[in-house]
Amino acid sequence: MLINADFSRPVILAPHQYQWVPSTQRGVERIMLDRTGAEKARATSIVRYAPASTFPAHQHPGGEEILVLDGTFSESGQDYPSGWYLRNPPGSSHQPSSGDGAVIFVKLQQMPSHEQLHVRIDTRDPATWRVERGRQICPLFVDAAEQVSLQRLAPHEHLAAEAGGGLELLVLEGDVIAQQQSCARRSWMRLPANRVPAIIAGAQGATVYLKTRHLAAAALKA
Repeated sequence: MLINADFSRPVILAPHQYQWVPSTQRGVERIMLDRTGAEKARATSIVRYAPASTFPAHQHPGGEEILVLDGTFSESGQDYPSGWYLRNPPGSSHQPSSGDGAVIFVKLQQMPSHEQLHVRIDTRDPATWRVERGRQICPLFVDAAEQVSLQRLAPHEHLAAEAGGGLELLVLEGDVIAQQQSCARRSWMRLPANRVPAIIAGAQGATVYLKTRHLAAAALKA
């Protein structure tokens, strides 16, 4: 299955374009943002767990990155409410579930085989945020291949990001304008290396998930 699989092309998706697709597990649905492969694939998705839903225990040979958007996501007996960021390295395993229901942003099989770090960050905790060049930033992960953070943009503020490795952005609150297109809350975009336009927060400002540096290598593999 190929969904937005050409990493040399920009993709911007708004919530009205999303389609929920049932997964192999009852009570778990997903919006496929990009995908290269069958059921076990390199994939970026928004996943919705119905209340009292459980996914069987499984491994992630290429790692898994999660941001909890709504509700409470649970894995192996540990609860992670909205705002938690999780990073499970290649070879890790877990049994995800949700008692009350949850919506999560998920990236699968996108980590190098040598990555070993388990990450758990509560982005609602003020201590996880800092000010860099006048902007509030919550660092989530950084290495030579990628940089991941949450960022709060003031009204009409320009997002200055590295263009060399492309960027991926999910609007968590507020809205942004990119390629002359208004992108409301939960809009997702993937902009390829060296083709990153100006991204500007709307009149109410915005909070975004931002990943940079990673798309040049992805384009070569695709």
